[in-house]
Amino acid sequence: MTIVKDIPLSEITLRRYEKPYEMPKRELIKKLCLSIGLLQPGDSRDVVVDVLQVLLESKPKKKLLDSSEINKQVIQLRKQNKLPLKGIAPSNIRRQLKRLRDIYLIENVNNQYRITEFNELEDIFQERIENFMLPNILSRVKEYFKVIK
Repeated sequence: MTIVKDIPLSEITLRRYEKPYEMPKRELIKKLCLSIGLLQPGDSRDVVVDVLQVLLESKPKKKLLDSSEINKQVIQLRKQNKLPLKGIAPSNIRRQLKRLRDIYLIENVNNQYRITEFNELEDIFQERIENFMLPNILSRVKEYFKVIK
């Protein structure tokens, strides 16, 4: 007997929250992560927020960071924000980096990471997710709707 796992070729979760308003940068990044499915509502393990913030802060300097440097900066950020040091194991930081790469927000260049081409997140979203990833997913979902009668 053959068991087939239903592994998606690609996926994205989108959620709509209130409009962004005056709030600390970390909270804005957290809402973005919730909005694109990197976090689940009520998640207490939110280290992906800190990973993304570290990479965003290195973007103006056009500085690439390796995973160990990201790890160090994530720990500093979590301490500054008086957050529990959960999810900071190097293996988990690498997992979060992969998740960010999988949705094209960051890229790996010679084992170092950066926001994709140091672009603005809005441009990356439009180019890589809205114009490329989303139409492909929607097209396939429509194929299932069409075939199921």
